[in-house]
Amino acid sequence: MSNPSTFRFLDFLVTILCWAWFIFGFLFFFSWFYVGAALFAKNQEASFQRLNSRFFQVFFGILRLTAPSHQWEIDEEVAAIRSAVIVCNHISYLDPLLFIALFERHRTLVKGRFFSLPVFGWIIKKSGYFPASGEGRFSRMMIEQMETMKDFLLGGGNLFIFPEGTRSLDGRIGELNQGAMKIARLCKAPIYVLRIAATDKLFSPGKFLFQTRVQQSISLKILKRIEPDYQHHIPSAAALEEQVTEAYGVRQS
Repeated sequence: MSNPSTFRFLDFLVTILCWAWFIFGFLFFFSWFYVGAALFAKNQEASFQRLNSRFFQVFFGILRLTAPSHQWEIDEEVAAIRSAVIVCNHISYLDPLLFIALFERHRTLVKGRFFSLPVFGWIIKKSGYFPASGEGRFSRMMIEQMETMKDFLLGGGNLFIFPEGTRSLDGRIGELNQGAMKIARLCKAPIYVLRIAATDKLFSPGKFLFQTRVQQSISLKILKRIEPDYQHHIPSAAALEEQVTEAYGVRQS
């Protein structure tokens, strides 16, 4: 039987390798492309989103190579989603990174404190991401992003949101925020309901090390596509929320 300390050492090596990519991969490889996009790209937002996607594609390539016991099962239809509001459950910090890797044209909500961080805050602003809260100094940023959201979606971009607002620690679906449904309703966009599973087995909440030795499948599946007849009847955000919760098999109180 293999020594548990050996497993922990391997987890440590993989973790250091992944974080090294975040630091040195950005500094030595991608930083130049971001600067070039900021200086010369006609559509800076699209260029930054594409670079973000490429960066995390490499990151997940490293994870797949160094943690082969985790099998990845992603519906082929997921990567083909365009011009939609995507809602998904949230169980690990890996979840938003995976969505960025999957979709070259994307927007999402980011916690307000990240916009104040050096470099990272600059990147997420240039990428067209918007703050989870539209209050205070973020109100103007939220308004500007919402004014362009309909055209962004019509142009093939996706908005992905984790409507629980935070990671689930027990895997259960928590209370949903209607924000995503309100945006879909305003922009007359379809809603895709997705379920992600087992990313928390690879990178668990509250833990620093990746769990590379666990043998299981990480999956991302489409549960439901909601496309109301907006031309003849615009449903309420509450009605859209009800359809989302039904897709997750959650009973409303």
